[in-house]
Amino acid sequence: MRLFIGRVVSWFGKHELLNFINDKLYLKIIYYFFMGQKLNLYKPLTLNEKIQWLKIYDRKKIYPELVDKYIAKKHIEKWIGAQYIIPTLGIWSNFDDIDFTSLPNKFVLKCTHDSGSCVLCKDKNNFDYQKTRTLLSKKLSRNYFWLGREWAYKNIKPQIIAEPYLEDNIGNGLTDYKFYCFNGRVDCVLLCFGRETGNTRFYFFDRDWKLKRYNKLGKNAPKDFTLPKPDNINEMFDIAGILAAKSEAPFVRVDLYNVNGKIYFGELTLYPNCGLDRNRLPETDLYFGELIKLP
Repeated sequence: MRLFIGRVVSWFGKHELLNFINDKLYLKIIYYFFMGQKLNLYKPLTLNEKIQWLKIYDRKKIYPELVDKYIAKKHIEKWIGAQYIIPTLGIWSNFDDIDFTSLPNKFVLKCTHDSGSCVLCKDKNNFDYQKTRTLLSKKLSRNYFWLGREWAYKNIKPQIIAEPYLEDNIGNGLTDYKFYCFNGRVDCVLLCFGRETGNTRFYFFDRDWKLKRYNKLGKNAPKDFTLPKPDNINEMFDIAGILAAKSEAPFVRVDLYNVNGKIYFGELTLYPNCGLDRNRLPETDLYFGELIKLP
């Protein structure tokens, strides 16, 4: 019942029906219903708590540019080089402006101003244009900020961006390498794979490629469990560290891809899971929180 109420509240928030509630109170409400605990903004301890604190008190001017999926590429190219940037095939303010004849047979569409609006096209001949139009047009009409009061997203211009369709050799689709960075230092990487199967899996590894039992899946994994280690994993850790330091964020998750040995920048995430992650173990949430030195 508690989680159900939390989802109802967040639904009203997403549809901008709770705008009259100030950020602090709104975050305390959704935190309680999703996490089952009172949010301590006076002395936050865990990563989830500190993310809520950062939403309210850490509002650097550069943050909106770093989470904008189009503008962020300009910063990343300047910081580490164009060779790590996924090419932009086009960018539009409206779905009906997209010239699909100019796009390759396989491509990706996603909004620049939110999270979770990615649409994959593996074959233009079998692509559901109307369903995609409905989805992305709806996403363009919403301000992602109101769902979880993630400040960096509040004033981003909503646009649709197209990129090439990428896939690696680990599993179905593309594996995400999500590097958890605290005050410019990389602690670990979370591998996320199997999205296209409907059975997404997440496992943490350290720089020496040892499994870290930080979440529920990792805790229950066999003793000798591992995943394929990229030959250039050290370069990936180094890149994540550079981007984390350049962002000047007390906490940031740097998302990278590794397509058969070639590293690509994915995105910078300041508030993963909206700071409401219940899959990490409680001791992990506390450990990560201890790594963040708040301003």
